[in-house]
Amino acid sequence: MSRAHSTPNFDGRRALILHRPHEVVEAIARQLGQVGIRHESSWPDAPDADFDIVFYDADMGHDGQFPWPPGLAPMPSIALIGSEAPGRLAWAIRQGADAHLLKPIGSGGVYSALVIAFDAFARRSKMSDELDGIRARLEQRQLVAEATACLMVQGNVSADAAYDTLRREAMAARLTIEDMAERVVAHLRTAHVRDRA
Repeated sequence: MSRAHSTPNFDGRRALILHRPHEVVEAIARQLGQVGIRHESSWPDAPDADFDIVFYDADMGHDGQFPWPPGLAPMPSIALIGSEAPGRLAWAIRQGADAHLLKPIGSGGVYSALVIAFDAFARRSKMSDELDGIRARLEQRQLVAEATACLMVQGNVSADAAYDTLRREAMAARLTIEDMAERVVAHLRTAHVRDRA
């Protein structure tokens, strides 16, 4: 069973073409205009402005060229590749390209690259958000474990009894168990600092 995909609409979007003045830029600009994307070209550095997508020269690009860390572009990115030198390809990969176009650029290919790049970026962003959520839940679980351990030591009780205490206190205070664990740990840390002073 296949999913139905709607035709992407890029009308009104803004693209940055990070490439030295060249017929490649002109070819991309023509195709962008056909799908309603306005563009700005720049070289060697990316201007400090908001764009919806960036095309960048993988052949002449360099570290520090972007205002974001390698692989963390805040928008879809398309690598413009003319050289298949391993070092140049490795650099393009480190930048986290969502799609690529081979140079020279002809009269087509930009639309396909746009569709692929926007889809890949959306999937990558979703995975990143899910990973952040997993990390946050893991940190909360560690906090609950720490609070439970503190209550075990403080009350000389079993892990189950300490966890039940934590759960009851959370319910009484109308807090999540994670928020109550944070309070318990913060209170015990403050008391420990006071006792050492």
